Amino acid sequence: MKTHSIFLLAVAALAAAGLHVEAQAQERVFKCPGNEYTNDANDAQRRGCKVMEGGNITIVQGTRSYASAAPSAARSPAGSPRVDSADQRARDGEARTVLESELKKAQDRQAELLKDYNNGDPEKQGSEGKNYQKYLDRVADMKAQIARNQSDIEGIQRELARMPATSQ
Repeated sequence: MKTHSIFLLAVAALAAAGLHVEAQAQERVFKCPGNEYTNDANDAQRRGCKVMEGGNITIVQGTRSYASAAPSAARSPAGSPRVDSADQRARDGEARTVLESELKKAQDRQAELLKDYNNGDPEKQGSEGKNYQKYLDRVADMKAQIARNQSDIEGIQRELARMPATSQ
């Protein structure tokens, strides 16, 4: 649809500039359901298409959208090596182990951050006794670190939930 609109816009621009767009004689063109066109009368009759009338039509064949190619997008490219199911299970197991390790590190870090944060009242350090704004800035930074780390933990947990279950 977008390609069709761009083409019509280009034709209108050429006409406005005074250039002549020449068209060759055309056969009957049929508009089919789903914004498709054909000039094959038998195909048009079989699919229930209607004759387009009222002037010449120019249709530029576009490329397929990614949405219509989505079902085949999950397939491996042609010529790529096949992976044995046992090898794939081993790779999945390794990936799960790495994710579980990262989750443990993030959870340990979260516990440390929460301990230092002390429910929003961490101990003052050095010059923060004299400069209260510096203390407030550090507390705000600690709160942001806790939120980021919690987001990381949730992301790793989502990844683990998407992985196939291990059969050990």
